[in-house]
Amino acid sequence: MKIGIPKELKDHEYRVALTPEGVDELVRHGHEVWVETDAGRGAGFPDDHYRAVGARSVASADEVFDRAELILKVKEPLVPETAHLQPRHTLFTYLHLAASKPLTKALMKSGSTAIAYETMEDEKGRLPMLLPMSQIAGKLAIQIGAHFLERAQGGNGILLGGVPGAPRGHVVILGAGGVGSAAVEVALGMGARVTVIGNDMTQLQQLHERFGNNLTTLASQRLTIADTVPGADLLIGAVMVRGAKSPVLVSRPMVATMKQGALIMDIAVDQGGCVETTKPPTHTDPIREVDGVRHYGVTNIPAMVPQTATHALTHATLPFIVRLAGMGIEAALWADPGIARGVNVRQGAVTYPAVAEAHGLPCAPPVRKQETEAGSSGRSAVR
Repeated sequence: MKIGIPKELKDHEYRVALTPEGVDELVRHGHEVWVETDAGRGAGFPDDHYRAVGARSVASADEVFDRAELILKVKEPLVPETAHLQPRHTLFTYLHLAASKPLTKALMKSGSTAIAYETMEDEKGRLPMLLPMSQIAGKLAIQIGAHFLERAQGGNGILLGGVPGAPRGHVVILGAGGVGSAAVEVALGMGARVTVIGNDMTQLQQLHERFGNNLTTLASQRLTIADTVPGADLLIGAVMVRGAKSPVLVSRPMVATMKQGALIMDIAVDQGGCVETTKPPTHTDPIREVDGVRHYGVTNIPAMVPQTATHALTHATLPFIVRLAGMGIEAALWADPGIARGVNVRQGAVTYPAVAEAHGLPCAPPVRKQETEAGSSGRSAVR
């Protein structure tokens, strides 16, 4: 299969879809790979590293899209980028379409197949491509939060770990999944006082068993959140509903009860955010203030550590890319329900129920009857 890797255009997005080692695997499987010039430079992978494993460098995104059938990216395309997409293309990337009707409509208009990393499942129903970026975002959230609580950065001057004779900072984390558990680990490691609020009692139990009484765990209820939020120096929004818009758990009146100079980091902003006052900024200008409370809602936090993130992403995505490229898109969708659940838009229609519901659009199956019949014959061929 012909595979293309364009350079990411999102503000301060330095990740690239595959490391040179990942490209090497595809080339050894007999696939052709085109990489846009400088696509990996920001992550520490220069063009000659890709050429050394058999990839072909091209000067522009136009050439990547012209030559390739399967397009690999990291972040969702900007709406202007969707002009490159045609019905023959399959786009494989993080999409988070429930938070963007304009992008959903643009992908529908393109006629392409858009497969989302964040909704593709493995054989156990897990989300293997969401976990590594969630872990990175959770760890970075505490690191970034500590920085922006410094007085020189406009914060309230709290040291999260405290010192003898001075109180520790209070970190409140909404959500106990991949982002939340990673944030707990780093916050406790820094010596902060940490409260995590979640609705999955199994996840809360696991955190309690791991960290013991150093961590306060609470069940997610509206009054519990309203009572806890005012005491937070750093509030982390780490709520995720698979493929859907995040529920708003912190209202603007709740935000108004928080300390002046406190910081909210809404990691759920990719899916619309779990704090009512969250708006997605950029790495260039990441902080906005509402009612005296500072907000950080950058949508691509792992881009701050692009080398680590690209290695982790490649490890998660490569087995699926090999399967898609080796079997062909139709046969792979027919043979693997987990891959089929990754399809969010196909042939001009939304195919993921949560995205359709978010935008009031009809939902079509990702694989049509005639393709199933074609896939059936194709399956015996790939065996």
